[in-house]
Amino acid sequence: MKVNTSRFGAVTVTDTDIVEFSDGLLGFETLKKFFIVDPADDTLILWLQSVDAAEVAFPILEPKIFKGDYKVRLSANELRTLKIDSTSNKDTLVYCILTIPHDVSTMTANLKAPIVVNTASQLARQVVLQENEYSVKFSMYRELLSVMMSAASASKATSNAAEQPATALILREATSQVEVLAL
Repeated sequence: MKVNTSRFGAVTVTDTDIVEFSDGLLGFETLKKFFIVDPADDTLILWLQSVDAAEVAFPILEPKIFKGDYKVRLSANELRTLKIDSTSNKDTLVYCILTIPHDVSTMTANLKAPIVVNTASQLARQVVLQENEYSVKFSMYRELLSVMMSAASASKATSNAAEQPATALILREATSQVEVLAL
């Protein structure tokens, strides 16, 4: 199906690309269905796009990219709701929502309330972590810039492909490096 978005135009999405948030997102509880858009640029930033509201899209990023020791500890209820086997992370993706102001060097990541996706069940949830070590406004621009520059150099060395349009991320092919643990 085609989903119209205000940021990327019409994006082709299959049913297997869509994840369902049974509780919605914090502040957007009525929006339940989303998909992840890869804008096909060198930023590494993906977008969590609402299926039902073209204007609602959140920049997201896997936190391991800029915070190598990041871990998510979920309660037994959260594991059950997401149908996650606590002994395996193979079908689990973790993202954090970014805030990107006009001055991008002051961008922040919400490490306190990550998005956890079970790619096998296509269930997702924004969880508020109980750990006090994580912030809702974690400054991460320098770390991201460093990773982006390395990725851009590697990309230029291996490819001269033409610019690609934004596409829905194929969930079953996505992988995550964030460790998800039971509380």
